[in-house]
Amino acid sequence: MQTENADLLNDPSIRQAGRALLSLALMDARNRNLQLLSAFEQAVDSASEAGQPVEPSAGAQAQWLLGRAGWFAESWLGRNTQRSLGVACPAQPTRTASIAPWTDACWHMDAGWFDPAPAGALPDSQSLRTFLLDTLEISLELLDKTPETDDALYFFRLALFVEDLTGERLITLAQSCGVPLRLERPAVAAPRDPVGVPAARWNLGSAPGGFVPDNEKWAHEVRVPEFEIDAQPVTWAQFLEFVSDGGYDRPEWWGEQGWAWLRSAPGGRRGPRHVEQLGAVTRAGGAGAVQQTQFGQGLRAAGHHPVTHVTWWEADAWCHWAGRRLPDEAEWELAAHAAARRGFVWGSVHEWTATSFQPYPGFASDPWAAYSQPYFGRARAVRGASWSTRRRWVYPKFRSFALQDADEHFVGFRSCAL
Repeated sequence: MQTENADLLNDPSIRQAGRALLSLALMDARNRNLQLLSAFEQAVDSASEAGQPVEPSAGAQAQWLLGRAGWFAESWLGRNTQRSLGVACPAQPTRTASIAPWTDACWHMDAGWFDPAPAGALPDSQSLRTFLLDTLEISLELLDKTPETDDALYFFRLALFVEDLTGERLITLAQSCGVPLRLERPAVAAPRDPVGVPAARWNLGSAPGGFVPDNEKWAHEVRVPEFEIDAQPVTWAQFLEFVSDGGYDRPEWWGEQGWAWLRSAPGGRRGPRHVEQLGAVTRAGGAGAVQQTQFGQGLRAAGHHPVTHVTWWEADAWCHWAGRRLPDEAEWELAAHAAARRGFVWGSVHEWTATSFQPYPGFASDPWAAYSQPYFGRARAVRGASWSTRRRWVYPKFRSFALQDADEHFVGFRSCAL
């Protein structure tokens, strides 16, 4: 039974989970995030003694992120008198007071999901942990009395979604701040030839049923012409050829906006973020060394591993250099479904697309409007998942997004033929 529960906890069917499984998932997510928080706190405490390059504010940033997840759950569950309405709940429902008087001064609903953590806004660590444990207990008690309907369970599923997004943000923050995390990464598939995908009519987006993030609403038919797409994301070996050919010195591959970003990038951008060394490609065509800092430790990346921590501008420039292009999100989603048995693999890195992040036809924001709406027209659609994503949120229709200069995420890209 324990093995069965573990399998279900890691399955995308969690979006349709009932009370019993949701209860286990909420505890699982909070416990994992508390473990990550402990890793931050221990790293900051020992950094000076061990000589680790840990950013001093790492612990406070992690506390703020996880505290926000607890506050979010309390705001939409424990304090929300209209939670039973589900997606019909107003964006500003009637709320009771928080169990901790300092929470609303630390976080507010109008803030964008990727807003940075402010300095000096949190209580001590023990008070924060008490708040996180108490809010989880309240959520579980409420869940136990909740009807088994999509509307009644909506905010519990949303709280799990946000908790898991927060966990991925914590891992990303650890990479940015040099916090040593020892996390298992899956094996990377060997390179394969690109795959052709026939023209098709495709239902882009998700159908109703269970929990659906608002930017996936709703499935609508689009026509997708025939295209060829890489079977896996662009590798370090492929990206090194671009660098060796003067990729960061030739404006014709970047476009006006991309070149302006590159020229203004701090420190003189010569490669993706966290890269310490990019060796040259050998005359025989072999990849040179890629030395990349991973959680504060310099490691050599294998040539067949996907490029990570690239901006949209770098992905687009590589495509111009290679005589290819980024896929749009309809092509990516169709390929993930139709070409999976012919070699199309994904899930090691998030992937940039050519698509501007926009609402689907007929979009209406869910009660938590600050998730997607502030980024429409500003960000690019990002597809897939990375090794740091909880497996229960790895499904082909999941739709993420990021600003074009974002490079802190575990994000790469693949290309299509022109």
